[in-house]
Amino acid sequence: MSGNKAVAYKGPGVVEVIDIDYPTFELKDGPGVNPANVGRKVPHGVILKTVATNICGSDQHMVRGRTTAPSDLVLGHEITGEVVEVGPDVEFIKVGDICSVPFNIACGRCRNCKERKTGICLNVNPDRPGSAYGYVDMGGWVGGQAEYVLVPYADWNLLKFPDRDQALEKIMDLTMLSDIFPTGFHGAVSAGVTVGSTVYVAGAGPVGLAAATSAHLLGAAVVIVGDMNADRLAQARTFGCETVDLSKGDPGEQIEQLLGVPEVDCAVDAVGFEAKGHGADSHHEAPATVLNSLMDITAAGGSLGIPGLYVTGDPGGIDAAAQKGSLSLSLGTGWAKSLAFTTGQCPVMKYNRGLMMAILHDKVHIAKNVNAQAITLTDAPRGYAEFDAGAATKYVLNPNGYLD
Repeated sequence: MSGNKAVAYKGPGVVEVIDIDYPTFELKDGPGVNPANVGRKVPHGVILKTVATNICGSDQHMVRGRTTAPSDLVLGHEITGEVVEVGPDVEFIKVGDICSVPFNIACGRCRNCKERKTGICLNVNPDRPGSAYGYVDMGGWVGGQAEYVLVPYADWNLLKFPDRDQALEKIMDLTMLSDIFPTGFHGAVSAGVTVGSTVYVAGAGPVGLAAATSAHLLGAAVVIVGDMNADRLAQARTFGCETVDLSKGDPGEQIEQLLGVPEVDCAVDAVGFEAKGHGADSHHEAPATVLNSLMDITAAGGSLGIPGLYVTGDPGGIDAAAQKGSLSLSLGTGWAKSLAFTTGQCPVMKYNRGLMMAILHDKVHIAKNVNAQAITLTDAPRGYAEFDAGAATKYVLNPNGYLD
């Protein structure tokens, strides 16, 4: 093999399909690769032929120019693939296996991995704990919006689907296991959602819809989704969510109209650092808006799950503080109400097998709930543009024709 087409970030607002090298069992120099990782041998890895790879809101932050991502960085951390080559140290994964790839790269050997904290593995990113494919400051592991991709520590990282035919039949659901379904589920779990909970999810993008789906799966009594995008709110209503239109103002009053009280038991931030104000301020960026509003509307003693992305470097931030991830939080409100906060990457491996079983046994239909749509790899620039414009769609790239 010598060829490999991939989706690359070229500059703010621009992605292109480019030709890159076919992967080998060594991490080579390239855009975004940490110098300390160059030349790193990967005998424990496999090469996947990509079955499905999804466009994520986290990718969109980079494409908007809101991170320090370099030009030609190959994108994509939501990967499902068929194993076509195995490294000499791989024992259990075999050629022909179809597997989900957690977006977190984890070694399986360090203290954090052994404690199931795979989102903050200590051995895969020389700069900081935690890593992901195709993402800025995450070590430089090449992204999976490509025809072929290298996956390290394959015996540990890969979730093998038990039956090939069944997996391909349900692939549009199963491809959500690499990120957004576990991430949404983590948001709901860390918010304390349980049977009978009232839940507010900020953001009706794919992660927000996955969090809402997860809240239903966990037994919530009422799930309310807030956004300013009418199409995305309509999508949330298709699977039983109540909705609030944040262009009309803060969510508290609308929540009171639904529940009789202006607060919920549990809240999830599925928006992150590009949040906008509410009501009259809905056209202006206000990165602390969601976190502050969640503290206001969450009942005392409740919890906030925060899977929405926050960064330490944002060139497009509204002020010097925001550009380094410092936000004006009303922490006193959180303290006075004894609220708990959970932030950071979802540890995908903590949840993905259970969610896989729920999909395989028809307990949940996540692809329908997030309005998944398959497009070709060459259509990726269109998918990015439409998603950025607010399409109520989860775009799934189909590089090798498995989804035809």
